Formats: sequence, C-alpha cells, structure tokens
Amino acid sequence: MFNYKETVDKLIQNEIDRGELSGASFLVLHKGKEKFFDAYGYADKEEKRPMKRDTIIRLFSMSKPVTAAATMILAERGEIDLRDNVSKYLPYFKGQTVWQEKGCVPVQRESTIWDMLNMTSGIPYPDAAHEPGRQMDVLFRKLIARREAGERVTTQDYLREIAKVPLCFQPGERWMYGLSADVLGGVIEAVSGVTFGEFLKKELFEPLDMQDTGFFVPEEKRDRFAQIYEWKEEEKVLVPFLTSHLGEYYGEDVAFESGGAGLTSTIDDYSHFAQMMLHKGIYNGKRILGRKTVEFMAQNHLSEAQKINYNWDSTIGYGYGCLMRVLENQGIAGSNGSVGEFGWDGWTGDYVTMNPMDDVIILFFMQRCGAGFSPLVRRLRMATYAALEE
Repeated sequence: MFNYKETVDKLIQNEIDRGELSGASFLVLHKGKEKFFDAYGYADKEEKRPMKRDTIIRLFSMSKPVTAAATMILAERGEIDLRDNVSKYLPYFKGQTVWQEKGCVPVQRESTIWDMLNMTSGIPYPDAAHEPGRQMDVLFRKLIARREAGERVTTQDYLREIAKVPLCFQPGERWMYGLSADVLGGVIEAVSGVTFGEFLKKELFEPLDMQDTGFFVPEEKRDRFAQIYEWKEEEKVLVPFLTSHLGEYYGEDVAFESGGAGLTSTIDDYSHFAQMMLHKGIYNGKRILGRKTVEFMAQNHLSEAQKINYNWDSTIGYGYGCLMRVLENQGIAGSNGSVGEFGWDGWTGDYVTMNPMDDVIILFFMQRCGAGFSPLVRRLRMATYAALEE
C-alpha cells in the first residue's frame, strides 16, 4: 500500500517547487475525525508569510453552496417558495428580455428562485463569448468605476443593473454558469429585511462557529489574508494578481455582498459548514437545516435537455442542483469517489466535496487565478479515496 502522507506532500510540494503554486492547505475529515491536515508554501510569498491553518482566503464560487443553504433556510420557514418569480421580491426583474440576433424578445415566463438555484436563469457572467456577456462586462466596469470614485454601490444597486441585461436564453431552457447566486443574495435581503451578510452571520456563521468568514477582512486579520497569484505562461512565473475579479473587494466598507463569489473564510471555518451539510443539517448538535432539505439539495435537478451546456471538464459524470455538482457516474467522471458526493470549487482552485456514503469531507485551498477544479485536486481526491480503509 502506498504512503498517503508522502503522496499528498509530494503532489502539492511538486507544484510549489515548480513555481506554479505559492501555497496551499489540505484537510480531510473522515467519520467526524481529522484524517489529514497540512499547509504548504506561502500565503504571500513576497512577504514570506507561510500558509497556515488560520489563513484567510477568498472563496470565490465556493460562496455559492453557502448561498444555496441560506436560500433553503427561508424556504423551510415558508418565507419563500422555490417556484416564486424573482420579481415577487425584486420587482426590477419583471419584464426581462432574451437576446436573439434579430433583436431581443420578451421572456416566455419569468425567472424563478428555482432557476437561480440551478443556474437555469439565463443570466450570464461578464463573458466576451456572447452579446449579453459583453453587455454584462460593460456594466460591471461601470459599477466598479462608481465604487472606485467613492460611491457606495450596494448589492441591490448591482442587481438593478444586472436585471436590465438581456438573458442568454429563455428561463429554464438550459444550464449556464452566471450571476444567479448573486440574485439569490438580493432575494434573501428583500425577504429578511437585513443585508445578506447580516443574514448569513446570524443564521449560518454564528451557529457554525465560522468566526473568520464574511464579506470583508477586518484590519486586525489582514496579516492572515492570502495573496492571489496569476500564472504567466510565457514567462513561466507566478505573479501577484491585483485586479479585482468581477468587482468583489474585501474592505470593511463592502457594500456589494456577492452570493456567487464574495465570501472569505479559513479552511476550518468552511469545514464546519461542510460538516453541517454532510451530517444532514446538524453541526455540534445544532440543527441548521432539515434532514430532508439537505437530501433534496444534494441531488441532480437538471433534465437531460438542460444539461446540454453542462459539459465542463469538471462536471463530466456529475449532475447539478442547488449550486453544487453531484457525482452520478464514476466511470464517466474518471473518479473513485462515491456516487452522491456533492460540492463545488472556486476560481482560484479552492475545492470542497462532501461524501455521505463514506462520511468524508475533502477541502483544498489555494489562491491561483483560473485554477478551478484543477488536475492537482483530481490527484489528491484519487489518493484520498484510495487510502480509505473503512
């Protein structure tokens, strides 16, 4: 049998030694106990600050499962219906249009909360590949410029403008990664009467003991905040990434609280959320979500027709629902993970999977632009599952 620790150490350290990674941390929990943890390299290599257990990182799209859980809290309480039109809570989403080459046409039906949870709304990210994405890019640049000029631009301000951009397709027609989770954050604000960040703090972060998780990093914690890096292929060098991604920022004056990409956290904090999800809504004896609710979230909700665009390398063999991938076919995925594992990743390579069958959580944190579900994570997953003995 191979030596698991030696294998993990070698996989991560090799990338650091090649200069393709500044630092990383890796945590595995099995049956409620820590099977593995270690941190490698630097959180900030220019400042020579090592990656540590309490290093704070930008979650980017690993914010999305948290937003899904927050949405389901309101659904459980009967404060929203998943089939409700978004415009019931955010009226400026009424009257959306769908872009077509011959001109925009009205939506055949309005976008619903369910569309947002499953990325079938047609709302794009800024993307040069299509006209709505190009319009969204122009919009975000304007919003960022307003912020940089000193204006306090809130989540609701962002969403009012986002609602004006034509959809890429009719709501419910197919899956497409975009700003749906950010819209859910706005819905939660409208229903709860508090900011999205305040809702998350009360309903999730405080009961889950996630003290270092939120939409900004206080000044007294900045020395634990990791630097993002960008790999320059031509020069074969890793350099600090200083441009704000989609406009997220992390000062204490944060006004745009992005449900799709805005949270910061530590690996232990996020493990508390993952444990709650894995254990059917309970963390340390506290009930956060109902058992049936978590079971509902952790399954595929896309039809075969909706999956036509769900063809990323990281989603092959997986279904999708409630802002998370769900493993459906090990052979197609090329994975020794168990059917039913669920989770997501972030733009900088952060990754989580929660496996109910084997009671396993795998968490990997790094901060490198455009990494997503990386080959390194696939190797770490394979080794971790192979090392499970019971």
